[in-house]
Formats: sequence, C-alpha cells, structure tokens
Amino acid sequence: MDIDAWIWWLIGAVGLGIPLVLTAMPEFGMLAVGAVAGAVTAALGFGIVAQVVVFAVVSVALIAAVRPIAARHRDGRPGLATGIDALKGRQAVVLERVDGSGGRIKLAGEVWSARTLDSAQSFDPGEQVDVVDIDGATAVVM
Repeated sequence: MDIDAWIWWLIGAVGLGIPLVLTAMPEFGMLAVGAVAGAVTAALGFGIVAQVVVFAVVSVALIAAVRPIAARHRDGRPGLATGIDALKGRQAVVLERVDGSGGRIKLAGEVWSARTLDSAQSFDPGEQVDVVDIDGATAVVM
C-alpha cells in the first residue's frame, strides 16, 4: 500500500504534537505547524525538496517570530507575591505597644509579634504601621 506524502507529513505533525503536550515546549507546536505546511505543499503536488523547504521555513519563521513575543509577555507580567513576601508593604494595626523590643499587631487578619525598624521609635495601640520586613515570625514595622 502506497501512502501519499501529505499523510506522512500529518503523521509527523501528530508525532511532534505529542512531546508538545508532554513537555509543554511550544517549539514542538511550531514544528508541528511546519509539518502541516509540508503536508499542504505535498497535497498541492510539489516535490519532496519543496516540502522540506516549506517545513523548514515555516518552522523557523514561527520560532523566530513567536518566541520573542512569548518571552516579552512572560517577563512583563508581575510576579505573584505569596507567603511572607505578600505581607511586606502591607499596613497593620497595633494591638499592643510596639517598640524595638517587641509588641503585637494585627496583620492580614492575624495577630503577629512585631518590633520597630528603628529601636528608638514606638507605636501605641490603634495606630497604623507599615510592614517593611518579616524576620522569622516577627513583623518589622515602621
């Protein structure tokens, strides 16, 4: 049984789609699109040289055009702060007097031990403070 060249190109495209799904590397998807372009070229009756050239040109063009755009979108997106990084910069309410040696604040709905950044500074209950750092289980405020 003689299988047409365009079918082989489609089989190759599916073969390139499998690692795309398993590894989440978009380059495989771009190569798969190049293989589909090769299949179209074969279906139109062009020879093997034209098919390979179309595959290579489409694949390289997609990789050259799409990767920089994807990198810009990935790098331009602000990172999501989690854990203690999400608490830095937030405001808290003083529950017990906070000075250089300690105290208590309410931060993000939880009671935290706290100390001031400047040991000469102190805050009384009810005052708003800014969290500048988290040192272990102690919020450093100012």
